[in-house]
Amino acid sequence: MQDQTSNNGLWFLIARSLSGEATSVEEEQLRQALMKDIALQQQYDLMKRMWHAGDNQSAANTDEEEKKNITRILQLAKTETQPSDEIPLIQIKSRRRYLYVLSGVAAVLILVVLGWFINNSNTKKSLTSKANNTQNLVAANGSRTRTILPDGSTVWLNAGSHISFAEDFSGKTREVVLDGEAYFDVVKQPQRPFIVHVSGYDIRVLGTAFNVKSYPKDKTVETTLIRGLVQVTKQGVNLQKPIVLHPNQKLIVDKFAANIPNNLPDNNTPLTNQVDPKDFSIRKLDTSIQESERIETAWIYNRLQFRGDSFTDLADKLERWYNVKIIFDDERVQQLNFTGSFEQETIEQAFAALKTANAFNYRIEGKDIHVYSVK
Repeated sequence: MQDQTSNNGLWFLIARSLSGEATSVEEEQLRQALMKDIALQQQYDLMKRMWHAGDNQSAANTDEEEKKNITRILQLAKTETQPSDEIPLIQIKSRRRYLYVLSGVAAVLILVVLGWFINNSNTKKSLTSKANNTQNLVAANGSRTRTILPDGSTVWLNAGSHISFAEDFSGKTREVVLDGEAYFDVVKQPQRPFIVHVSGYDIRVLGTAFNVKSYPKDKTVETTLIRGLVQVTKQGVNLQKPIVLHPNQKLIVDKFAANIPNNLPDNNTPLTNQVDPKDFSIRKLDTSIQESERIETAWIYNRLQFRGDSFTDLADKLERWYNVKIIFDDERVQQLNFTGSFEQETIEQAFAALKTANAFNYRIEGKDIHVYSVK
């Protein structure tokens, strides 16, 4: 018999459990699987609460047609086994929300059931957490997500990132708070500017596509513009001239700078290479490199790209990408530098490849990876 706790089999068990059709053996299999994954246990508990949110609705909400639809989709979940390589998609609408998580066809189907059920029972709950009328979206280490916001804009969240925004998202401005890295493709609404608040800076746009990176350990905020225009200002500084970015420009600002200088170049003048006043710089992107291979945007194509990174900096990226902990047993190995990319590789394959590029030793103990110099 095929292991029911495999990736798609686990989602099938969740579907069976939520619908009340799981056998005692299946319930025990699910319980054992959830005990090994706290995050999945939390997701299951939330889905279970949502699934039963409409139990007190009138019988009209559970008529024969609904039961037939649920049974049909659960049957599809049972037969489908092909995984999906797409970044998970969460679609949020201001009044009625649908959620699709593309981590395997079976997962898609059961969560489509959930979205369909929520919509038809008029519940206001979603699989994103809410507190004080705020929506919170998280991409945990080892994962990346793609989200459609209530205004139709799309945001990709890189591993270890978090955004929050007002639940109704219907004010005069569309504002989100970012911690980590995100790529935004913003729907143009001239009367409702889109503002990203990140590490003491505000990035204001109308309709554009851009990447923002500022993890807690980062000393800088990086804004990379793909198309459109963005204005960047430091929070709490009055009468400040904003930095205006044009397509294929990248702004790097010191997260802890007291101010941004106002002696900026004329934005109509092409930047030959880099403007480098104190605390900030503007760089031109190499447009001969495809977006899927650029350091700034490769991650949304499921590729971890790195160029000349010290082992310390690369370790931060690997920890988020693979959800592991890298421990340096000596300082000398931290100074090694690496250039390359990972896409389909496991963490074991990634470290084997890194070792061929530079001489070092390592040992993997569960999710802990010890790295040390060759003696």
